Amino acid sequence: MSSPADATGVRTALWDLPVRVIHWSFVVLIPALWWTAENDRMALHMQIGTVLLQLLVIRVLWGCVGGSTARFAAFVRGPGAMLAYLRGKTDAAAAGHNPAGGWSVIALLGLMGLQVTLGLFSGDEDDGAVGPLNHLVSFRTADRASNLHGLVFYAILALIALHLAAIVYYRVVRRDRLITPMVTGKRVLPAGTPGLVHAPAWRFFACVVVAWLVGWAIWSGVKV
Repeated sequence: MSSPADATGVRTALWDLPVRVIHWSFVVLIPALWWTAENDRMALHMQIGTVLLQLLVIRVLWGCVGGSTARFAAFVRGPGAMLAYLRGKTDAAAAGHNPAGGWSVIALLGLMGLQVTLGLFSGDEDDGAVGPLNHLVSFRTADRASNLHGLVFYAILALIALHLAAIVYYRVVRRDRLITPMVTGKRVLPAGTPGLVHAPAWRFFACVVVAWLVGWAIWSGVKV
């Protein structure tokens, strides 16, 4: 989420392509994971879950070495800054997430990371649906992971609902479109507001390689 745009401002680069592609991939993958689980398509469920895990790895790495607005250091602020924003005491325009939106990103990434990690160990061999790392833990641990895997999903749904409510609030009350910039990568900001500083493309490809290696290790390298 970003600060309200100044109608007299200029069109400014805001989100780089990796951030936008990963964001919309989450929008597609989370419903797909729900559907495959509900319809007992567990092989496909685990494949999609691995893709989600790899995207999370890329997003976390990109949050350290990516474009200026993608970096965690650019939008993760302390509780004081978040409370000041929520109370309307910070009006300065900035490209990127506001303090409250920044913490919602961290919370969602954290919950999705927890969800896929639990999925790696969960399952019941008697049912034939087990995570790729299920063999590394006891039956009791796998059972607990399975139960938590289901509970964390509801927490993710709650955060998504909050996110959607915030989008509606900004659009209706503050007359501020949040979806369009995540599609186009640009939005109108007051003249002089620093915009996105792109990171070199090789950094993104390096993140992709690391994520691929993570997926390969899970499905191949760690099996004994």
